[in-house]
Amino acid sequence: MFKNRDVISILDFSDAELEKIFEVSKKMEKTMKKGSSVLKGKILANAFFEPSTRTRLSFETAMHKLGGSVIGFTDIEATSIAKGENLADTIRMLDAYADVIAIRHKVEGAAKLAAEIADAPVINAGDGTKNHPTQAMVDLYTVWKEFGRIDGLNFVLMGDLRYGRAVASFLYALTKFKPRKIYLVSPPLLKPRKELEEHLTKSGVNFEIRENLQDIIQETDVLYVTRIQRERFPDPAEYEKVKGSYRVDLETIKNAKDGMIIMHPLPRVGEIALEVDTHKSARYFQQAANGVPVRMALLYLLLEGEK
Repeated sequence: MFKNRDVISILDFSDAELEKIFEVSKKMEKTMKKGSSVLKGKILANAFFEPSTRTRLSFETAMHKLGGSVIGFTDIEATSIAKGENLADTIRMLDAYADVIAIRHKVEGAAKLAAEIADAPVINAGDGTKNHPTQAMVDLYTVWKEFGRIDGLNFVLMGDLRYGRAVASFLYALTKFKPRKIYLVSPPLLKPRKELEEHLTKSGVNFEIRENLQDIIQETDVLYVTRIQRERFPDPAEYEKVKGSYRVDLETIKNAKDGMIIMHPLPRVGEIALEVDTHKSARYFQQAANGVPVRMALLYLLLEGEK
């Protein structure tokens, strides 16, 4: 089911497969405290053509916790791509050196291309504005740990729903389950792309586009906030129109439903006030920490399979 499998899109996984990953991730939380040698001798290649903190470091930590090794790069200028080498040749080189490849790239489809070239399993660590499957797995796992389920919950996704690949992947992931309702809160300029709305409709998910969080805060189980990403905007003037559109502070959530959690794929740039960090609803730092056991589970399943 998992061994030697490529991880390109969250849509490639069934709800049962995702729940299997959650179950293994839960076990990995214990493993990460003492470490393991189960992947001793295995090598992960991190090919990060874009900046990353949490995704890259959690992949590295996950591999080390399982006894494996890590090679790779985080700066194109330090690679032969700066000399003109094409992506395909870089992937062939990494395939010769590593047992699994994690790739992040600004161009949508880069991970799929890498998977077609490499014999080793390829993990999409984020490409373009649509796919970030391992982040979606981390997000789902965070909800699953908190509530024991994903079905039947009310989700609010707020912020940049047009260019954010983490929130897009999370939305696609939710269509694998049966949420009670999904509210999409954004400025008109940043509402979800047409193909994403069409997928939500086709999947039969109950969703609604809103511009005001306060109208729905009392029925929200999961508030998923995402930053407005300057680097994704084709037109800087368009960014200036929407920056700072939404901000979550203690006043925003004073009437929130008891038990609501706040998530954010991070980094944040002001859309969640620092005062919220110590509020009982804040889960974004735990969410980031969950990246290690989830990626441990994924690396284990891809390289060793189910035992």
